[in-house]
Amino acid sequence: MRSSAGMHKLSLALLSILPVGVLGGNILSTSGFSSCMNNATVQVQNLDVSYDRTTRILTFNVAGTSDIVQNVTATLLVSAYGKQVYTREFNPCDIGMAEMCPVPASSFSSVGSQTIPEEDAGQIPAIAFSIPDLDGLVKMELKSSNGEDVACVQSTVGNGQTLSIPAISYAALGIAAVALLLSGLAGLAAGGHPGASTPSPTFGEVIGWFQGLAMNGMLSVQYPQVYQSFTSNFAFSTGLVPWGQLQTSIDSFRAKTGGNLTNDSYQYLSNNATLVYTDGTTNTTSRTMRRAIHTALLWGTSVTVNGTSANIGGGSGNASAPSSAHSSRTNHYISGIQAYSEQLTIPQANTFLTVLLVWAILCAAIIIFILLIKVILELWSMFGKIPKSMESWRERYWWRLAKALTNLVLLLYGTWTLYCIYQFTNGDSWAAKVLAGVTLGSFTALLAFFTWRIWIKAHSYTRLDGDAGRLYDDKETWLKYNNFYENYKKGYWWLFVPAIVYMFAKGCVIAGANGHGLVQTASQLIVEALMLGLLLWTRPFQRKSGVWINIFIQVVRVISVVCILTFVEELGINQTTKTVTGLVLVVVQCVLTAVLAVLLAVNALINCIRENPHRRARKAQEKMKLERDLDDLTPLDARNSLLMEPMAQRDRKGRYDAVPPRDQSPAMGSQHSFSLPSRFAREGDGDYLVSSAASMGRRDERSVSRSPDRQPTLPRVGFGSVM
Repeated sequence: MRSSAGMHKLSLALLSILPVGVLGGNILSTSGFSSCMNNATVQVQNLDVSYDRTTRILTFNVAGTSDIVQNVTATLLVSAYGKQVYTREFNPCDIGMAEMCPVPASSFSSVGSQTIPEEDAGQIPAIAFSIPDLDGLVKMELKSSNGEDVACVQSTVGNGQTLSIPAISYAALGIAAVALLLSGLAGLAAGGHPGASTPSPTFGEVIGWFQGLAMNGMLSVQYPQVYQSFTSNFAFSTGLVPWGQLQTSIDSFRAKTGGNLTNDSYQYLSNNATLVYTDGTTNTTSRTMRRAIHTALLWGTSVTVNGTSANIGGGSGNASAPSSAHSSRTNHYISGIQAYSEQLTIPQANTFLTVLLVWAILCAAIIIFILLIKVILELWSMFGKIPKSMESWRERYWWRLAKALTNLVLLLYGTWTLYCIYQFTNGDSWAAKVLAGVTLGSFTALLAFFTWRIWIKAHSYTRLDGDAGRLYDDKETWLKYNNFYENYKKGYWWLFVPAIVYMFAKGCVIAGANGHGLVQTASQLIVEALMLGLLLWTRPFQRKSGVWINIFIQVVRVISVVCILTFVEELGINQTTKTVTGLVLVVVQCVLTAVLAVLLAVNALINCIRENPHRRARKAQEKMKLERDLDDLTPLDARNSLLMEPMAQRDRKGRYDAVPPRDQSPAMGSQHSFSLPSRFAREGDGDYLVSSAASMGRRDERSVSRSPDRQPTLPRVGFGSVM
């Protein structure tokens, strides 16, 4: 008992530090309902209950039908975090529900309100009105006079607070936009120099982190409501964008290509469906209003109010007045990828087409942006001189356009694989399946082509130079393929291949094993652990910041999957442990997201100030090459020729001594003098090669040793007398 109480307190403490916890309201209300009994003789059609703490008024609306006239008793069961905390049996006649005394063999309805005594209302903790997405369930069972079960209905209760709020999505989107901007500025600062890496965290790393958070919420396990709400904020990173008009258009396309819209359409989810998760909790307001549950203490004190509070627990609905909308809704049971998409009001059969259209919109935006820059540069060149760096951009705009689209494919490849496989196994439109197959095959072929080209280049450079360093040093190769390996060390350029395989495997595991939570989680744990091992073994990133940021992200991914194992139904872990684990996950992942946001600014500033290591290394290499070339060159004095005496000797420092003028050269007085063989000399020319040749260059008045009659000569080899 102490352990359970401690877990409850820990849950409340963790929830209280979340940002939305300070935005409490004054209303507690139910969120939908679902039947928990088959073949019930009493069918509940509407169940709405709300409590306003400012007025202490409880408002309720209960409606249903019965097959026979019968007297019933109600049993109220209240649970929090999967633990039953309150049980009470009462007679509807005792709390003023005259329409149910007895239950008629027809439709019945009971609407009313009661005021809660102040001493009882004061026992409801204030935090119950602000805690988002708590796990709790209220169940009401109706039994006939002979003890037989005739009805069972359950519902969740919330206060309007949830972690599935637009502010979190906008903040994440802003972080991604800043990462994209800083990555672009880092690329401009590098000036297209080969080997220049992008400072971490890069745009790809940030989007990859957000995609990981979203995919963690797609498994077929029993998530705590707070974590399921939290992961839905990152759906945009996978291409899932809730957009009503877009979904209506997709529904029309599916209807014309073999799709079934009866229970799988935007209209159905919006107006007719009550989403019921595998743990029995419900959600009638996808995305903006999430299920939120008050604590056991709240319900424990509420039910002591004469029977009225019993009606609260037993009723659990979401209105203060009769609602025809609820009475017309049907229970729609969801889990896995379907639950993730349909909580955003995106039908599960629409997921792939939604991502496809969002991808097409992004492609169109990229094309328009690059062509606009091309037009601006062309106009600039007509009326002025554009910088040299931009001239290259202007000439290669087609290649840059293709490279940008390839980057987009590489960025979404993992989630694209997931949605395509899910479309193959759960889609109903033949046209959507064809599009999924064509696009997945095209994207895979595109990445395979670039992988093959880079591999061929690397092997060619290895045969010539002994390593693949020219992938980084050759500017032409760098500009074409650097988006695949720019952040890796030269010795680990190939690591982009395991990264692509990792994304593909992750998508296949989640979509292929959909509906089998244990298989999904165990397989994903293996994939994440293998990737972590590879990073720890190679540490492949050029920058130390990139090494540790990526390793830390991968460690959190592995820990996250280990925590998700506690949500697997087959393992039988109690709900309290699941809720606390979910809260820990939310806090840890929020902290890491905030750290990435800070590092974006800090690392960008540091790397913009500090000189790029590749550029510095290249400068040092060029300097060494220049010095080596100077050592190998023959220093020529302006007064001498290559056809004259032997070269002067180097001193101990590697420098050449100045060559003396001809009349002062020691070689001229040496016994090893050279003379032109007689057969090469023309008569009257003496030792000169050509006596009538023009003067060699302009006369330098500053040289006192130059003779105006100087002629070019050949070396005297000393064997003229022999010939």
